[in-house]
Amino acid sequence: SVFAAELCSLLLVSVLWGCTNPFLKKGSEGIENVTKTSKVSQLLAEVRFLFLNLKYLVPFLLNQSGSLVYYYTLSTTELSLAVPVANSLTFLFTLLTGKLLGEEFGGKQAVAGMFLTMAGITLCVISSMNDGGAEKQNPTHPEL
Repeated sequence: SVFAAELCSLLLVSVLWGCTNPFLKKGSEGIENVTKTSKVSQLLAEVRFLFLNLKYLVPFLLNQSGSLVYYYTLSTTELSLAVPVANSLTFLFTLLTGKLLGEEFGGKQAVAGMFLTMAGITLCVISSMNDGGAEKQNPTHPEL
């Protein structure tokens, strides 16, 4: 169904955004060592450092492809579903990927936050399913 495709698109966006965030952080390590005398040359040197660094560039391009999918998905999905689902799941995928890369997790509070986030996402999805397209059709203005 269209609804399932929208959810899969949002899940893909969240994976592309969330799983690349820790890699972007790791890939940008060392940028603090780039020093130039003027602000313009500093900026250019930092951009050069990042875009010639495959450890940064590959996750960046994957992250940006997630943005393309997100903007396409926004054209067909209700904002009240798309924004909280994509952003919440991104947070979860960022935490999980970071943990796999050896980053600190946050302990019991992080786990509780993950469960509460999943409960909230579940409520958003159930609410959107129960609306059954009622918001998509306006009886006084069928074209809306």
